Amino acid sequence: MSTSERLIESTRELLWERGYTGTSPKAILERADAGQGSMYHHFKGKPDLALAAIRRTAEEMRATAAGVLDGPGTPYERIEAYLRRERDVLRGCPVGRLTMDPDVIASPELRAPVDETLEWLRGRIAGIVEEGKSRGQFAPGLDAGEIAAAVVATVQGGYVLARASGSPAVFDAGVRGLLSLLAPRTS
Repeated sequence: MSTSERLIESTRELLWERGYTGTSPKAILERADAGQGSMYHHFKGKPDLALAAIRRTAEEMRATAAGVLDGPGTPYERIEAYLRRERDVLRGCPVGRLTMDPDVIASPELRAPVDETLEWLRGRIAGIVEEGKSRGQFAPGLDAGEIAAAVVATVQGGYVLARASGSPAVFDAGVRGLLSLLAPRTS
């Protein structure tokens, strides 16, 4: 792995663990096993490196979500697969956690990949809900955008509640509750 790749990966890990403020250039260099000048050789500084790391994390999250949402099954089954996919619930979402970082939120440049990723996710899920409505699997009166927002809010809020309680049980309960509300009606 090249030095610039090690710097990006180290920054991604540290942002997830410590947030932007808690991620010092020294910590990045130590984790990347890189020399003192290497950060500035490859990047303009910490904000530039953080942006590269945030973009990479956002791309990875979109790819992971797309792999499940674009998979086989009915619209309900694909949303269920997304909600139930394996996650390190107690560690939290690497993208969602950035929304709680005041330095990231205060920077339009650092916040942009986070906003774009969450917007993409809501849009992709809304499309699946519309597909389910057109197939008669979801109630025709459902607002696809609102359902997509509820799915994303359940996941992101579930991470927060699980971390607060120290148990993934509350995340799992939220997922089960949302799925019971979304379950196609059989009559």
